[in-house]
Amino acid sequence: MEQLIQSLKDGAMQLMEVPFPALQSGQLLIRNHYSVISPGTEGKTVKDARLSYIGKAKARKEEVKKVITSAQTFGLMKTYKMVMNKLEAYSPLGYSCAGEVIAIADDVSGYNIGDYVACGGNTAGHSEVVCVPANLCVKVSKKTPLKEAAFTTIGAIALQGIRQSELKLGESCLVIGLGIIGQLSLQLLHAAGVKCIGIDIDENQVQLAKKQNHPLIFNRNHSGLEELIVEETGGFGVDAVLITASTSSSDPVELAGRVSRKKGKVIIVGAVPTGFSRQNYFKKELDLRMSSSYGPGRYESAYEEKGLDYPIGYVRWTENRNMQAFADLVENHKIDLNPIISHEFDFEDAAAAYQLIVDKKEVIGGIVLKYDTGKELKREVILNKKAVSDKQVNIGLVGAGSFAQNFLLPALKGKVEFIGVATARPTNSRYIADKYGFGFCAQDASELIRNTQLNTVFIATRHNTHARYVIEALHADKNVFVEKPLCLNETELEEIKEAHQKSKGILMIGFNRRFAPFTAKVKKFIGNDLPVSINYRINAGQLPADHWVHDPEIGGGRIIGEACHFIDLAQHISGSAIDSVAASAVRTSENLLDNVTINLSMKNGSIANISYFSNGSKKIAKEYLEVFGAGKTAIIDDFKKLTLADSKVQTFKSEQDKGYVAEVSAFAEAVVQGKEAPIPSDELFLSTLASFKVIESVKTAGEKQAL
Repeated sequence: MEQLIQSLKDGAMQLMEVPFPALQSGQLLIRNHYSVISPGTEGKTVKDARLSYIGKAKARKEEVKKVITSAQTFGLMKTYKMVMNKLEAYSPLGYSCAGEVIAIADDVSGYNIGDYVACGGNTAGHSEVVCVPANLCVKVSKKTPLKEAAFTTIGAIALQGIRQSELKLGESCLVIGLGIIGQLSLQLLHAAGVKCIGIDIDENQVQLAKKQNHPLIFNRNHSGLEELIVEETGGFGVDAVLITASTSSSDPVELAGRVSRKKGKVIIVGAVPTGFSRQNYFKKELDLRMSSSYGPGRYESAYEEKGLDYPIGYVRWTENRNMQAFADLVENHKIDLNPIISHEFDFEDAAAAYQLIVDKKEVIGGIVLKYDTGKELKREVILNKKAVSDKQVNIGLVGAGSFAQNFLLPALKGKVEFIGVATARPTNSRYIADKYGFGFCAQDASELIRNTQLNTVFIATRHNTHARYVIEALHADKNVFVEKPLCLNETELEEIKEAHQKSKGILMIGFNRRFAPFTAKVKKFIGNDLPVSINYRINAGQLPADHWVHDPEIGGGRIIGEACHFIDLAQHISGSAIDSVAASAVRTSENLLDNVTINLSMKNGSIANISYFSNGSKKIAKEYLEVFGAGKTAIIDDFKKLTLADSKVQTFKSEQDKGYVAEVSAFAEAVVQGKEAPIPSDELFLSTLASFKVIESVKTAGEKQAL
């Protein structure tokens, strides 16, 4: 299938052959009939992508700050490569479409194959096939033209802004900004019996609104505009102002303050600065509100990804109900989209549609892309057919987020043969395939694992999928490399053990710190005069409370998801199996387990204290490891500096090296030579089990947990 993509590096756009998106839990697979280009939101994205590097930096100041922080941690060259990787990636466009359901996840009810639906969100873009969560889809009557239904998501944005205004029949509203959302807002307000006034600085948009017979439409520069607005509202000012414009100017917010009545409402729907003069907002006690996209539920993983709904008695209008309400208005001809649709392009000509927006040489309203629904679509993309040999590592990659792209794949390059890749986002699959020379892009992980050319599977997906993919790959007798964690609970661990015992493939977890050069030096320096004492401090840094890693069902929490790394390294340095675990945690207001002290006892008498803290300063390095034993001390400072002390003190410095290259090299060598995995499986399983026991110990007030 084809999808419209652009390069963030230079703004170049093209239709690209990509695999079908993978149908995941809670989702629908939809063949698009129409999608809508939002001239405001998408136009800005395209214009920003065409800026110079300096222009991009000025437009994205927060991103620049992140780059500076990254350079301080990883160094200039590594950070440069990470930035260029992001700029060169294929970026999808679009967020509002309509089409026909062609597949449904097992846990989704209320839909049938062949239903017409309108869809929204980041995955509802300009693509022949899209995969969209059920709460971001609404059914559309067969009587409703799908060209009009494709506006449903954009209509929901306008509708949510109006709901935030709480306008009632007979009241008045000023709409500032007559782009597509402003035009739809005027129609919705008129249908609700609200007196509408619309303004814009672009005369083309003013004329587009006038053609819809809205009587009070003016150019922002109209002489005596403010007096006219006050006069049209009986001398009081408008009851509410909807700011649907997108601008860096503070004029919309300032104007809203001047023309609002006392105790009126100002609703920001578009992207405008919120700084304003205090006088009018203070004297009139104005209510300034933000409108969040399509409505309640937007950007919430529990709602959008897991399909959990708000009870209607508590939240009357969610994003899904807003979308359904707009679709119903279209079906019942309460909204007339024909005057708003200014252009229609075949999907093949999508780039020309965006150029029209950039050029701004004519009136632009809603632009729809029409798809050829009779075209035969391919589910996978074959880029080149590779000759494979059992004497090489032939890998399939499942998942390729930022970690895989910035660390794992560069470490693998030149050491393995890249055969196939499957990721959640089709554009990401194709980008990775092109950059690293993979032979094909698959629709999903199962299709990849079944491929007979592969002898090895690398898994770098979200944590909740690791166990399923590991077990499936082991059952297929593939060698498996999985990024931490191995799994999220003891039941999954036992299932993996069973699959591993029966499989011909070897299993390895990405515990890379074992393979760091400084780790090897410490092991050699301390020697075998055990036991040892280990003190390991991790300044992990905060993650937002709603980050997916904290979700027990998806990420498993930071102890299972990341602290397992440090548990494993302590076990490795001690040279002995973990015997017991005890832990205690600082309870945060969000009740997150990310400030934890972990005490490990080893069978050979070694002990380790792991202080995993997220509440420290970002200015302090992430990791500080101390090892004491046999009159010797070794200190690893963030894997950049090593101190070895006995009767003398030695200091070593290097670029940060946490062992990624050595790790995958050792794994590749084991596969080619038919050797055991570089990390014994019993150690992998024990480190994983220990992370689960940490959680149990915290829940039992630090009670020791035997392994």
